[in-house]
Amino acid sequence: MGVIDLPYTRSIADETDPVFERVEHIIPRVEWPLHAPYVAAIHRLKRERNAVILAHNYQVPEIFYTVADIVGDSLALAMKAAETQADVIVLCGVHFMAETAKLVNPDKTVLVPDLRAGCSLAESITAADVRLLRESYPGTPVVTYVNTSAEVKAESDVCVTSGNAVQIVEALGVPRVIFLPDEYLAKYVASKTRVEIVAWKGHCEVHERFTGADVRRFREGDPSLIVLAHPECPPDVLAEADYVGSTQGMTEYVEKLAEGDPSREVGSGARVLMMTECSMADNVSGRYPRVEFVRPCNLCPHMKRNTLPKVLHSLQAMEFEVTIAPEIARRARRAVERMLEFSRQPRD
Repeated sequence: MGVIDLPYTRSIADETDPVFERVEHIIPRVEWPLHAPYVAAIHRLKRERNAVILAHNYQVPEIFYTVADIVGDSLALAMKAAETQADVIVLCGVHFMAETAKLVNPDKTVLVPDLRAGCSLAESITAADVRLLRESYPGTPVVTYVNTSAEVKAESDVCVTSGNAVQIVEALGVPRVIFLPDEYLAKYVASKTRVEIVAWKGHCEVHERFTGADVRRFREGDPSLIVLAHPECPPDVLAEADYVGSTQGMTEYVEKLAEGDPSREVGSGARVLMMTECSMADNVSGRYPRVEFVRPCNLCPHMKRNTLPKVLHSLQAMEFEVTIAPEIARRARRAVERMLEFSRQPRD
């Protein structure tokens, strides 16, 4: 797809100035004339198409803050989209997230701005791999992280998120589970339960590059630095962290810091290091500007394939539609539904 440069006119400025006023502490003024024409055109097309734009936490600020209707973790995006009356969903994330949105919203048209937006973790395992694991461990439930393809979900007993994985593994009431595909998330879950975990050696190319030495190096200059890490990071990173949790969990942790959490005796002057994708800290800092973020982040090249021009093209041409074969969708949806059923169960 060729990128078409749109002019920044007086009328575009008048139309988008209210948007810029909300994001001027995040997006430099000098960049706004580049973004504003696409922002205006996308908002007009959203109304015409009865569309909503979902943006994962790892999206760039100009998507996350100016055109997205729903932002958050991948599963939360899909669930919130189901509450809308939209006919069209544009998923600004990666392909497996669009598939999840389609599973939860089967009657809606789901589009991705770039078909090449994949995921190293999702691509680390196939449906055939899951079937072979079942043969090797007969009768052992397959617990699958939502960061997987629909075909892999269809071969699974239940899906999990990084936030509810421990709860669901324990709720199954079995001595052993196959946990796919992230090896480091599996090790984290194993550290929190007595259930035996059979892991797969899949990794996220963003999180696997962090090291415990990175954390110690940043703490040398500031021992009070607060470190938040995603459980997809290696175990030595998690061992150095003050908090381990999902992207949503990290956001909630920062919110407590911004409000002043008496249990930590810190407030809005906190300095935070997020061991996750670059745009996560950018987007959270936009909500809590008085919290200072240290950014030794790693970039996800797949997430960054999404741009405002591509979002506009997606709505103009209704490309690229994500579809799932009915039988695969039925089985994959059941694995997601089982997760929701377990998540609604009261905890001891």
